[in-house]
Amino acid sequence: MSIFSRISMGGLTVAAAFAAFSIAAAQTLEAPVDPGAPSEFEAPVDPGAPTEFEAPVDPGAPTEFEAPMEPDATMEPGSPLEPDATVAPAAPAAPQRITNPVAEFAGIDKITGRIITFDVYIDETVQFGALQVTPRICYSRPQTEEPKTDSFVEVDEITLDRKIRRIFTGWMFAESPGLNAVEHAVYDVWLKGCKQKSEVPAPDAAKTN
Repeated sequence: MSIFSRISMGGLTVAAAFAAFSIAAAQTLEAPVDPGAPSEFEAPVDPGAPTEFEAPVDPGAPTEFEAPMEPDATMEPGSPLEPDATVAPAAPAAPQRITNPVAEFAGIDKITGRIITFDVYIDETVQFGALQVTPRICYSRPQTEEPKTDSFVEVDEITLDRKIRRIFTGWMFAESPGLNAVEHAVYDVWLKGCKQKSEVPAPDAAKTN
């Protein structure tokens, strides 16, 4: 056998030895794996045990936001939570007003510039110039309250042909005389106040005398 043949045989022997060493090393590094065993990063889990974020819950125990109540517990009468307890709202105090038998008016004659004050009893008609004034009601307020005096008045005009024409029907206010004053071509009339009595005799007294 030649030298080349021996070298070749020696090379085959070395290659076979290296292959056997590689197989043994691979078997040493790869450990057998048990399919049922947990891996290195997975802890064993008990199916019946609660997880880390879930606390065990008792079905009969009250929740955090529900306080336990006794089935037989009843509310005491007068309790603020009693369904039948009702509170009646306080009625607002009605403004007091005084009914007066006399209405006091003021009138001006624009031709002469003369201002006249005259009293008229309720449902009585008094003539001022060419106007006839008839108050139907006259209200005032007590002195303890804010002044407010008003009267419902009807005013008629006697025309040149002696006919009567209604020129005003409504409320007059003593605190605002210019609000609903009667403005005529010659005569103006407005409310000054309400009275309980007057120096002028009442219409019934005048008829009796």
